[in-house]
Amino acid sequence: MSKAKPGIDKNLRNVVADLEQPAVNSHHAQQIQQDTNDRRHQDSLNHDKTEDMNPSHS
Repeated sequence: MSKAKPGIDKNLRNVVADLEQPAVNSHHAQQIQQDTNDRRHQDSLNHDKTEDMNPSHS
């Protein structure tokens, strides 16, 4: 494993930037939350190493 570099964590910097944006109304707040959910979902898809065991898809 590599050594952690000194300074602010890149991921935490992004979270802070997101939190600093004031939600204008409930719709805007929902859009911000959906963006977060979409990033998490895409990240989980990118890290999914499971193999499709059903040969009918080939």
